[in-house]
Amino acid sequence: MLTTWFLLSGALLLLMMLSGTLLERLPISAAIIYLLIGVSLGPYGAGLLRLDPMASSKTLELVAEVAVLISLFTVGLKLKVSVFDRAWRLPLRLAGWTMIVTIALIAAVAMLTLDLTLGTALLLGAILAPTDPVLASDVQVRNVGDKDRVRFGLTGEGGLNDGIAFPFVMLGLGLMGLHEIGDSGSLWLWRDVAWPIAAGIASGWLCGILVGYWVLYLRRVHREALGSEEFLALGLIAFSYGLALLIDSYGFLAVFAAGLGLRRIGSSRLTAATAKVSKPVVANIRDQGAPETPAQMANALIDFNQQLERIVEVAVVVLLGSMISMQSFTPQVLWFCLLLFLFIRPVAVTIGLIGSRTPNGQARLLAWFGIRGLGSLYYLMYSINHGLSDDVAEGFVNVVFGVIAMSIVVHGISATPLMDRYYARRGLK
Repeated sequence: MLTTWFLLSGALLLLMMLSGTLLERLPISAAIIYLLIGVSLGPYGAGLLRLDPMASSKTLELVAEVAVLISLFTVGLKLKVSVFDRAWRLPLRLAGWTMIVTIALIAAVAMLTLDLTLGTALLLGAILAPTDPVLASDVQVRNVGDKDRVRFGLTGEGGLNDGIAFPFVMLGLGLMGLHEIGDSGSLWLWRDVAWPIAAGIASGWLCGILVGYWVLYLRRVHREALGSEEFLALGLIAFSYGLALLIDSYGFLAVFAAGLGLRRIGSSRLTAATAKVSKPVVANIRDQGAPETPAQMANALIDFNQQLERIVEVAVVVLLGSMISMQSFTPQVLWFCLLLFLFIRPVAVTIGLIGSRTPNGQARLLAWFGIRGLGSLYYLMYSINHGLSDDVAEGFVNVVFGVIAMSIVVHGISATPLMDRYYARRGLK
């Protein structure tokens, strides 16, 4: 059996490398291939991979958590835009009003079609509301500083709403009696909304800024802390996440903000000041292979994180494929998926964009690419591990797995042709 797993793991990693350029020419995403591989290895295929999502919920929560953290940090590094830039208005609309409306509509549909209580339906809405920063790479920004409205909006939305969904998950658990929310939700408003969102963003931003300055100062002035971008990336992710948890705030927002903060250090006066070092020092840094500017350091971090993100994506999507059962594709679940993709997401985006003057073509793309994925998997496992009954948990597993699988397929197939058409119309290709 060990020999078989070595062969399969090696073949999968080689497939990742060899299929990269081929997939770019085909109207499918890599995630579709990984999902099919998972199905082929699971009980409906070779039977080599058998995981019970209920029994393995703690492990799956941890795996999904790590995957989302890596992706959120990478997304933050890609967005080289000032926090005061008008471009942020769109992702804030999508991660704010659009997500709230999405949760409300999913809850309403779930109560009507799945016969769920208010608290249970609200929890399902919160689990499924976040869009995915991992599987949405085909529609994210194409380069650092890219401010195209569609790409920037979808990228920023994926970075923000994985953390902003947390209060609504806690509210759903609270209405089910599994979390304390206080009289009339007063405790929830402070402990689960105001403080953790503000503290998470602020602490992560400060971590990114301060660590970035510190590393650049050591490199440029003292010729220390050279290279090893992988340790910097993983260390900053872990530290900002740990600090956020220590102060009872949202770690997902903190890690995303840490990436944003690290990327922004290149525009400050302090960075310019530390750049005034002697030519021999700069030459020494260059000779030792360490990035000598903030942009080069951030780009090196992005390269490392993107490779790590792909490996984690493979692992999680293959695991997901192996756990999917036919119960995730019943007529009831398929009907729910269609409502989510074709009605709930478009209506929520339309409401979120009111007053934004977004062109119709861009609005349609934003409405379609509400990709669900690893964030929903994390919140599902988090909820299971916080006391969901077996009956509710099993029902959630079937619905959430079905939605994620359908999203991987339909959005993965449509991403390349729709975005190519969009690029061509805007003269971006």
